[in-house]
Amino acid sequence: MTLVVHPPLSKAKSPAPSVKRFLDHIFIECGLAGATVTAYQHDLGAFWNFLEIEDADPALISMDEVQRYLIHLQGRGYAPATIVRALAAIKVFLRFLHAEGLLRRDIASLIDAPRRWRNLPTTIKSAQVDRLISAPDVRDEFYLRDRALLELLYATGMRVSELSGLDIKNINLKLGYVRCWGKGNKERIVPVGRPAIAAVSDYVEYLRLRLLGSRITEALFLSRTGRRLDRTSIWRLIRKYAKIAGIDTKVSPHTLRHCFATHLLAGGADLRIVQELLGHADVTTTQLYTHVDEIQLKQVHQRCHPRP
Repeated sequence: MTLVVHPPLSKAKSPAPSVKRFLDHIFIECGLAGATVTAYQHDLGAFWNFLEIEDADPALISMDEVQRYLIHLQGRGYAPATIVRALAAIKVFLRFLHAEGLLRRDIASLIDAPRRWRNLPTTIKSAQVDRLISAPDVRDEFYLRDRALLELLYATGMRVSELSGLDIKNINLKLGYVRCWGKGNKERIVPVGRPAIAAVSDYVEYLRLRLLGSRITEALFLSRTGRRLDRTSIWRLIRKYAKIAGIDTKVSPHTLRHCFATHLLAGGADLRIVQELLGHADVTTTQLYTHVDEIQLKQVHQRCHPRP
């Protein structure tokens, strides 16, 4: 008999026999990657521990148990994407049990995969964005860099990884646009407004070369040591200035991306244009930003209803 080398499993307790049998099946017969098998082990192990049943009788698994588990995950605050992934693993596992005769009913076919729950994007008001951008102290040695960074994030709606990856050649200050590469290495061109152009121009002219020192790099935003400013550093800067600005809402670089989209749509921008500016492959992702806050709803109601 040939000894099968199983992919490394997590440090959790050994999987139940039927789970182990399934993991061997997808690794040996289906040829799935070790990392994928380990992910299945994690999701199914958590599911099995929740059930608290004896593995000798997998037939005790029911559709009600699966639904109860999903409600449990949602109650624990798990991200929607995590819950959907867990359900996908469970359905494949249940199909395997049925095919092997370990589960009498094919309950996997009875479980509808829910559409991925999505929370509305967290945004802050334009006045709060103004306070955030104005938070860097002009007396700080990195004032020009930080002000330019904040202005550019809000002006373009770039992801933090896109901002960190910008090279100086990617921004045209005369024509007012920036070239960035998003998910799937897809290139897009985004206009840049006058405040951001002015802030980036000042940073490039008066600070960037000093930070660069003797190093050679094309990176636009640099750390105090002359290296490319990474995503974690940018995140910390945003949190720092949000605190200085007195903004209670949890603010991250992605918050400015949300604000960019939301404020454009509130100002009358076309949804398809915003989709292109954000680099979304699917317009349904951009539609998340079309939510209207309670103040706007009340204003429209008072203006339009015959008896406001």
